[in-house]
Amino acid sequence: MIGNLLLQPAAAAATTQPHNLQTKTTPAQMSQDFSQYLKEAIDGVAAQEKGVHNVTDRFIVGQADVSEVMVAANQAHLTLQLTAQVRNKVIESYQEIMRMQL
Repeated sequence: MIGNLLLQPAAAAATTQPHNLQTKTTPAQMSQDFSQYLKEAIDGVAAQEKGVHNVTDRFIVGQADVSEVMVAANQAHLTLQLTAQVRNKVIESYQEIMRMQL
């Protein structure tokens, strides 16, 4: 579930893009695609957090079980951890590129 949330935009992009080798993309287009992918992934994490708040609110008024709250909270926690690790790897990669000598 967690991996699916972050990989859904990539899977959709892979299935909609033609596999024509003659199609050339510019670095600006690739940058735009990557930034859109990151935005969609972060929006998905935020939506999952909102879902946890909704389940918690339903629990407070007696409309949800404790198990629903715990499952939603754990999924959101794992998704947030995954997002933090991806962020750490991106920062590490950026720092590695900046250390390269030309």
